[in-house]
Amino acid sequence: MREVLIFHGTGGNPMGNWFPWLKGKLEEKNCQVFVPQFPDPREGNRLEDWLKVLEQYKAYINENTILVGHSVGGLFLLRVLERLEKSISAAFFVSTPIGVRPILFFDSDERFSGFEFDWDKIRKGAKQFRVYHSDNDPYVSLANGKELAKQLGVELTLVTNAGHLNAESGYTKFDLLLEDITKIL
Repeated sequence: MREVLIFHGTGGNPMGNWFPWLKGKLEEKNCQVFVPQFPDPREGNRLEDWLKVLEQYKAYINENTILVGHSVGGLFLLRVLERLEKSISAAFFVSTPIGVRPILFFDSDERFSGFEFDWDKIRKGAKQFRVYHSDNDPYVSLANGKELAKQLGVELTLVTNAGHLNAESGYTKFDLLLEDITKIL
């Protein structure tokens, strides 16, 4: 059985956006899927608070694990990859802020974790990477997706006119992400 963890973004929850849909679709493919509830960074919560939540799931993170991060959940995923002793199977980043302005919640994201990254360690943290970003994201500028893809050595998957790839933008399903995950199952 393959484990998948999905990390929501700022102010998010496990039942938001496309998370329940993706969880259900992957469970149909015999995956064990977790969508932890993390505290809101806008309320002063920091990286350490999210790492404490993730501690409950550490038994499920191994060389076969797939991690998916949306928005600040992608920023958190980068921090997780920096800390892993062994690489995971794949890391998927959706609308991830990495410090390239404009970012709507730049100040809270910066307080949450900062934007200095150990890219060498991150690249060693997963065997495969995918980066998705929209050309009209109102929260995280496209330059973030471009730079993240460049740093990870992969092509950016541009999703046109998709906003923040969240429910507000009509994304309660994310077929392309499911297709890409399915390819490596």
